[in-house]
Order: sequence, then C-alpha cells, then structure tokens
Amino acid sequence: MTKSPSFAFIKACWHADIVNQALVGFEQRIGELHPDAVIATFDVPGAFEMPLLAQKLAQTGKYDAIACAALVVDGGIYRHDFVAQAVVTGLMEAGLKTGVPVLSVSLTPHHFQPTPEHQAFFYDHFVKKGREAAEAAVDVAALHLRQNSVARDAA
Repeated sequence: MTKSPSFAFIKACWHADIVNQALVGFEQRIGELHPDAVIATFDVPGAFEMPLLAQKLAQTGKYDAIACAALVVDGGIYRHDFVAQAVVTGLMEAGLKTGVPVLSVSLTPHHFQPTPEHQAFFYDHFVKKGREAAEAAVDVAALHLRQNSVARDAA
C-alpha cells in the first residue's frame, strides 16, 4: 500500500471484557505491520447490530477493510447459532454489496460458561483472533488495491 491504510473495527458490547481483547490484538498487529495505519473503533449493543453498521461504514469509502468482533453465546433463551449465522451472513453481504472487505472475529462457542477458566481462555483467544484479523485486513486490502490498479491499467 502506498497510502496509510485505514481500518474500522466494530465490536459488540455483550461480553465486552472478552470482545475488547480482539481490538487489542488487532491494534497490536496493525501497529507492527503498518505503524501509520488509522483504526476507527465503533461499539454496538450486540452482534446483530454489526452488519448494518459495517455496510454503512463501507459505503463511506473511508476504510480499506472493516473487522467486526463479537462473542455470541447460548444464553438458554434463544438459539445462539441462528444469531451467529445471521451475523456472519450479514457481514458477508455488507462486503459483497459495497466492495469493501468485511472480516469477522465473531466466535460462537458451544458451551461457554462465565467461569474463570472459560473467561481466561476466550480473553486470550480473542487477542489471537484480533491479530489474525489484522493480518487478513492488511492482506485483503492490499489485494483489492492491486486488483483496482490492474483494472484501471486495463481500461
């Protein structure tokens, strides 16, 4: 990339202490790869609200990629797998509609319990997943930039 990359990071507030760790990992890795990068962060109430905001942010043309993080757990009241599927499908659709890569760090554990062991595991795991999302954001943004350049040159 020749310009400083710009990324948006959307995070759901449910289980914020854990989900926020994805941003920590994302910022760490982006800082290693592109110290000049800009990361704008946005909080939404829950995972279900991420796709619409991702689409609206992508439509601004300000961001090279958008990453979204959430922890969708089985609360015993609803089928969390339906929510998780709707969120991931919505994120994919936002990227397809806008042409801006939208990445998911939305995890859906089968048997999450708010025990110290589970919380510690996911706390650390979200840092790792945030770092992986940063690498993917940089790679996919660079790929899109190259593709756009090739398309312009061919025209």
